[in-house]
Amino acid sequence: MSAPERIPTRRVTTGAMSAELLAEGELTVRGRIREASNAALHCTVSHQGREADCIYKPVAGERPLWDFPDGTLAQREVAAYAVSEATGWGLVPPTVLRDGPYGEGMCQLWIEVTSESELLALVDAEEPEPGWKAIGFAEVGEGRTALLVHADDERLRRLAVLDAVINNADRKGGHLLPTAEGRLYGIDHGVTFNAENKLRTLLWGWAGEPLTGEAVDVLKGLKESLGESGALTGRLTALITAAEIDAVRARVDALLTSGKHPEPSGEWPAIPWPPV
Repeated sequence: MSAPERIPTRRVTTGAMSAELLAEGELTVRGRIREASNAALHCTVSHQGREADCIYKPVAGERPLWDFPDGTLAQREVAAYAVSEATGWGLVPPTVLRDGPYGEGMCQLWIEVTSESELLALVDAEEPEPGWKAIGFAEVGEGRTALLVHADDERLRRLAVLDAVINNADRKGGHLLPTAEGRLYGIDHGVTFNAENKLRTLLWGWAGEPLTGEAVDVLKGLKESLGESGALTGRLTALITAAEIDAVRARVDALLTSGKHPEPSGEWPAIPWPPV
């Protein structure tokens, strides 16, 4: 009997990535990301000659939170990916809910980042320079403060709209992943979709400014997909509660009605800590 033909392994990038690989591939744990607040495991996933690096966050490794139901963070990460895909902007890496070595959890494509794209900065000035948006002043030691700014970048602006829709309570600088190909991804969406307003982000630079025409068109598309029999409603129903889906609809309606980026409510800390 001849030896079976060896299928060459092909490393998968975002362009060739499919949910099938993440959902059906064999997960092999390579190590733990110790900086993560919840259990986050660096893995490889392999299926039918394809292979990719990924992050696996088992539900069993989630720390309880006072304002989110226990054991729901993985589902919220997948729900954020569903909304991102519905926008057409592709701002969240491919993400699925699946079984793994430590039980059910979130599995997300690993994104290789580039250090050449500067998105955040601290500047010794009262106002940002052209090409930058002010976030606020931060203490930098010895009684001094500096202006924290983010780039006036259309990719960040799209992410700011997505965060407003999903009610992201933790958009930190470390959750922004620029790639060498010019893409920008946002990660760590476990604390999203709360029915109460909890938007907390570094991307306040456009607060109160008119939404772009592109954003308005995207929001109209989301509104349609969030109808009772809409495709996005169907995806979210398996991941978050009916009340939370209603809150998504309400946030989309509020954005379309105002036509502007949201502003801090004053009822919740506007900027996450630590910010990066």
